[in-house]
Amino acid sequence: MAASKRRSVAIPGHIETMEARLVAELPRDEGWQYEPKWDGFRCLAIRDGSRVELQARSGKSLSRYFPEMLAAVSAVAAKRFVVDGELVIPQDETLSFQALQMRLHPAASRIARLAEATPATLVLFDMPFDVGGGDLMRQPLCERRGALERFFASLNRTRAGRFVLTPYTRSVREAEKWLARAGGALDGVVAKRVDGPYVPGERAMLKVKRLRTADCVVGGYRLGSGTREVGSLLLGLFNREGLLDHVGFTAAIPARERKALTQRLRGLAGGPGFTGNAPGGPSRWSNERSGEWCPVKPSLVVVVCYDQVTAGRFRHGTRLLRWRPDKAPRQCTDEQLGREARPSRLISALLRPEADPAHRDGGGA
Repeated sequence: MAASKRRSVAIPGHIETMEARLVAELPRDEGWQYEPKWDGFRCLAIRDGSRVELQARSGKSLSRYFPEMLAAVSAVAAKRFVVDGELVIPQDETLSFQALQMRLHPAASRIARLAEATPATLVLFDMPFDVGGGDLMRQPLCERRGALERFFASLNRTRAGRFVLTPYTRSVREAEKWLARAGGALDGVVAKRVDGPYVPGERAMLKVKRLRTADCVVGGYRLGSGTREVGSLLLGLFNREGLLDHVGFTAAIPARERKALTQRLRGLAGGPGFTGNAPGGPSRWSNERSGEWCPVKPSLVVVVCYDQVTAGRFRHGTRLLRWRPDKAPRQCTDEQLGREARPSRLISALLRPEADPAHRDGGGA
C-alpha cells in the first residue's frame, strides 16, 4: 500500500466522532452525498504502530468486546490509520442489534464464544487519518472517500475480510428510496456535504429517520421522580397467545395533563397489567430510573411514534401522539411490529462481502 503523501502527524489517543443532526427531510440542493445509516455501534478503528484500538462514540474502548474485529484491524498491512464506521452483526438475513448488545458482557469466555458464533463487521464510511498517519480532517469528503476506497481496495480479504465499504449516492431520489425501506438493518439516511471537512464533536452531518407509529395498550405506569404524579406509561401489545406483552414506555406526557391522567390511571388500578412478558427493572434501552410500576386494567389505547424495535421491544422511549378511545385494546397486537421490508441490495452487500459493496449512484433498494 502506498504511504500517504500528506505530512504524518501524531494520531491522538482520543478522537471525537463527527455527528449528525436530526432533520425532517433530506436536503435536495446540490453538493450532498447520501449514505445509509446502519443500525449498529459507531466505531473508530485506530492503528498507530503497536497501538490498535476500537473506540466507541463515547470515547470508551470496544476492543475487549469485539476481539475478532481487533484482530482484523491488526492484520491490515498499513501501520498507521484511522477509519470511521459502524460495527454490525449480520444475522438471519438482516442485522442484529441485540447480538451487538450481547457482546457487552464482563465474561471474556462468553465474548469469545459470541465472537466465533456471530462475528462482527465494520462498515466503513469515513477516514479521518490516511494510511501513514496523514491528517485528512480538514480535507473535503470527496477526498477522504477516495482515500477510504484506496484503503479498502488494498485490504487482504482473507486476513482482513471483516471490513465492508458503505455504498453512497448523490441522487436524492435514490436516497429517498433507501429511506422508504428503512427499518431493521437501516436506521435512516445520512446526508454529508461533498466539500465538507471532518469536524470532530460537531453535528456537521444531517440524518433523517423513518419514524413509525403503533397503537399500544397501557398496561401500567411509573410515577415521576420525586412526585406522586405519573411519569411514564408502560406500553403493551397482545401476542398470538392473547397475552399482553410489555413492549416499551412513553414519558412524553404534557405537564398540564399529568394530574388528570394520574387520577384516571388510579381509577383503573387492580387490573392484571401485563399477562405476558412484564416489565422488570429499567432495561438496557430504557432511561427510566425506577423499577417499581403500578399495573392497571388494559382499557386505554394510545398511539405512539417509535424508531427501532429490538427483540420485540421499542429500543428507545416513544413519543405519545394521541389517545385512541375508538379502538378496542384487543385490536392492538404485536403484528404491528412485523419485520420491515429490507433494502435487499444494500443488505446483501453486508451479508455477502465477496460481492462489490462499493456501488454508488444507484445502489438500489
